[in-house]
Amino acid sequence: MFRLALHMAGHRLTALIAVACAVLGGAALITGTGVLAESGLRSHLPAGRLAGADVVVAADQEHHPDQDLPLALPERRTVPAALVAKLSGLPGVEAAAGDLGFPAAVLDGRGPVVAAGADPASAGHGWSSTRLLAAARTDGAAPAGPGEAAVDTATAAAAGIGVGDRVRIAANGRPATGYRVSAVVDAPHAGIYFADPTAVRLAGRAGGSGGPRAGTVDLIGLRTAPGAADRVAAEVRTALAGTGLETVTGADRGDLVSPGAGASRSLLILLAGSLAGIVLLITGFVTASALAVSIGGQRRDLALMRAVGATPRQIRRLAAAQATVIAGVALVPGVAVGYLLAEEFRHLLADRGVIPAELPLTWSPAPGAAALLLTVLAVQLSARGAAWRTSRRPATEAVAESRSEPRHPARARTGAGLLLMAAATALSALPLFSRTVLGATGTSMAGILGAIGLALAGPALVRGVGTAAARLTRSGASAPTWLAMSNLRAYALRNAGIVATLAMAVMFVLTYTFAQTTVLAATAAEVRAGTLAQQRLTAPALGGLPEGTLAAVRELPGVRAAAPVGDTTVVWTYDMFGEPETESAAATVLTPDAPHVLDLDVRDGDLGALTGATVAVGADVAGPRDARVGGTVHLVLGDGTPVDAKVVAVYDRGLGFGPVVLSHDLAAGHTTTGLDPSVLVRTDGTAASGRALAAFAGSRPGLVLDDARPRPATGLADAPPEVWIDLAVVTVLLGHLLLNIANKLVAATAQRRTELAALRLNGTTPRQVRAMMRREAAVTAATALGAALLLSAVPLALLGQGFLGRPWPAGPAWLLPALALTVTATAFLTTELPTRRALRVPPAEAVRGR
Repeated sequence: MFRLALHMAGHRLTALIAVACAVLGGAALITGTGVLAESGLRSHLPAGRLAGADVVVAADQEHHPDQDLPLALPERRTVPAALVAKLSGLPGVEAAAGDLGFPAAVLDGRGPVVAAGADPASAGHGWSSTRLLAAARTDGAAPAGPGEAAVDTATAAAAGIGVGDRVRIAANGRPATGYRVSAVVDAPHAGIYFADPTAVRLAGRAGGSGGPRAGTVDLIGLRTAPGAADRVAAEVRTALAGTGLETVTGADRGDLVSPGAGASRSLLILLAGSLAGIVLLITGFVTASALAVSIGGQRRDLALMRAVGATPRQIRRLAAAQATVIAGVALVPGVAVGYLLAEEFRHLLADRGVIPAELPLTWSPAPGAAALLLTVLAVQLSARGAAWRTSRRPATEAVAESRSEPRHPARARTGAGLLLMAAATALSALPLFSRTVLGATGTSMAGILGAIGLALAGPALVRGVGTAAARLTRSGASAPTWLAMSNLRAYALRNAGIVATLAMAVMFVLTYTFAQTTVLAATAAEVRAGTLAQQRLTAPALGGLPEGTLAAVRELPGVRAAAPVGDTTVVWTYDMFGEPETESAAATVLTPDAPHVLDLDVRDGDLGALTGATVAVGADVAGPRDARVGGTVHLVLGDGTPVDAKVVAVYDRGLGFGPVVLSHDLAAGHTTTGLDPSVLVRTDGTAASGRALAAFAGSRPGLVLDDARPRPATGLADAPPEVWIDLAVVTVLLGHLLLNIANKLVAATAQRRTELAALRLNGTTPRQVRAMMRREAAVTAATALGAALLLSAVPLALLGQGFLGRPWPAGPAWLLPALALTVTATAFLTTELPTRRALRVPPAEAVRGR
């Protein structure tokens, strides 16, 4: 069977090249997706500042809902400081340090801010944290009091300072204060070090300071005797059993450097999960389509084998063996390309700030093995399915049918396709009822579902188009035109596969891209409409706005109102159809003064009541989650603290400002820095007030003044990172689709050599043959574009109506013409080139070579 499969494959190389390309691209995409998923589960950041700690104790930075996947908590959870003394007494512990991280930055002699450490929001530490560094060299002495500080070498070089110099340091929102540089620490991204009592005071962690973070540290690092790390870690776990604290060693230490590390890893898992379904679907579709062309070209050979006694099972096994041979040749390079593709995705994610640049990918054979298994399974099923009809037909009927394909598409197949198209239309109405990102995914899914329906109902559609075209060209048409229309009608199954694949590429790109750009435009429009303030003040290099900024801004001439605005993440638990559901959601943090600078289009309640344990919720989620004014919602704050909050308002601009708004009081003490990230400023609109605000920002080191209202979305230049990632995925998948469409068209055209030779023997000139093939390509491209546009029109119209209040989406105007040109060029080139090649062979030789 294997030798026979190889022999048959050697006579159908053109068709099998299309199969090989489909398998190669599919294996690459599946492998790349698998690497991202595995990295989300197993990858770790470098230990960095904790490289010198053998054992690290920290709070769990994940929320673990019942019977669901854990959710990352982006705000730093803390550890009781009293544990430092307790753990330092364990046998084998040589040193213990409680690490603090808080905003700190150096101001050079001319005033500009010199960011220290890897993150300005956690650049400040106590001197005892230097025990956690690995082999760090120190030039100078430890800070001896509140007037001394140490800096790392990179910060010292950027600020032009050395041991003994005076420097101004802004720490945790306090005004910049003069310090003497007592030491320079030679360690990468170490940050700024203060005397331990000074660090505790600056971080607001002193026992008598009050607040939920008083008397705590971020984590505890232990240095152990040589070879004692595992034993000490086991003893620490025993001592901390039931406290909810984690004890980690080895590579896991890097995840504790930043509380956002877990969130970035979770994003890789979510990204891979969202891609996996689309990648598998398109890979299966393309592979099955390419195999259908290949097996279709061998119907006569398979029918003859049936006539000489081969069983249906042997025919299907032969088809599967042949396809597996070709798949085996393409799988190895496909898997290799997949690993390279995953690295390119990592660079894209890091460049867009979605994941830390230091987060590496995890490399193992597992993604490649999964790609091999899934691809071979898809090839086996597709090949057996393509050979099913021929294998089940009686031998005489199979031989008779092998000379021409079935003229009438199966009714069950057409009916299933129409049902899928109807389901896609119903699904596309989701944006009308859910004006959320989840609602927009209904448009993308409707496009994919509609494309599958078109693939099933395509033969009936193509036959109908061909019949109508044949009637119109019955009289008065040229011979090439009449032949082209007759071929389209007679070979509906063959042409339908090409039309469906071309239409799928168009529909996928249109619905997927316009879903992203429409949500982006609607979000920006809501933010513009809801922002009453003209200016926004931030201080990214300082880790947050310094204390007193808000009060000082309110005193400026021409300022009508100013209010702080922050953001965090909450975990919302609610009942859905009687079952508990848990979801992580972005949350805006506002004060009762927010209505003076923001208009969230409140439907019920009052944002001015945002004091204490209160929240406001978006109207899109208030109804389904039974979160009405006066009710109570159950949330977990970004640092894992569970709260019951009263709903004081329901607003309509949830797309632009998020589904939840927390009161400033509720979020206080539950964010990593505790500082306000921005202040929105509403002025009287005069030039004098603008100059006063600009002068104020210029006089305060680290302050940045920007427009509060986003510009209208005219393109993708200002798109958030996740949109660029989605578009990169679309581009890769489109390239995969177009490559396989081109190969399929080349193979389908090459298999018509006998047909073209018969036409030439009957007197048709090569010029007429080329004209016929061009007309077929034109009708094929037009049918694919028309079907794609018709099936995409309803989802995109409903998307625009739901999100923008108009029956068309937002997005780049050039996309549709570019797709039409690409599809048309693909159809013409991949038909014209193999036709010219086939016409070089004498017709008698072509017929004899069949």
